[in-house]
Amino acid sequence: MPNYRDEGIVLRTQKLGEADRIITILTRSHGRIRAVAKGVRRTSSRLGSRVEPFSHVDLQLYVGRNLDVVTQAESLASYGSMISADYPRWTAGQAMLETAERFTAEEREPAVQQFLLLVGGLRALSGGERDPGLVLDSYLLRSLAVAGYAPSFDACARCGAQGPHRSFNVAAGGSVCSSCRPPGSASPAEATLELLAALLSGDWTIAEQSDQRSRREGGGLTAAYLQWHLDRGLRSLPLVERTATT
Repeated sequence: MPNYRDEGIVLRTQKLGEADRIITILTRSHGRIRAVAKGVRRTSSRLGSRVEPFSHVDLQLYVGRNLDVVTQAESLASYGSMISADYPRWTAGQAMLETAERFTAEEREPAVQQFLLLVGGLRALSGGERDPGLVLDSYLLRSLAVAGYAPSFDACARCGAQGPHRSFNVAAGGSVCSSCRPPGSASPAEATLELLAALLSGDWTIAEQSDQRSRREGGGLTAAYLQWHLDRGLRSLPLVERTATT
């Protein structure tokens, strides 16, 4: 059977039989794939620790009838130990992994930008130098942009009138002017919209100068915008939201 090699981030695992696992991986060249890692639940397995969630691995696989099979795995970076040691980072990381899986709904569809975005996000999260909530929101906004759902934080999302505008509507696509404002639109602070724009563009100088009120409000808008475009919510996101408001 044909073999191939690729690097990827392990998104999740599930048990299979007595000793195997099915691992879901977002790869650089082959998009999201599912593969069987045989014997990894045995204590003697050298492969097990390399195919856990948050792991960045270089994999060799062969194509099976239903699922591919991992024959070799070399660790490129293990973000799991650093992320799991801190609850806010762990909940943010779980939301990032789930988001990456949801934005790559079709298996084997190349998603290089989503892959590179996830690698960069996990690297920043595991480094511990930046606020986990900011890292998460930046990742979510950029993932939305890559998927074609970039929100507007300055110009009106409906008519294009230059802002800043005081209203934000998830269904409309972001900031809206007073003439286009649909009923039920939010009215975030100007500082919140500035923060979100900075997170989308990667301007960490502005983002890290933001206050806690702007971060909480921005996190809520980001979560609402994400869930609107995914049609249903993330299982992991409520944990992050509760952590952020404590």
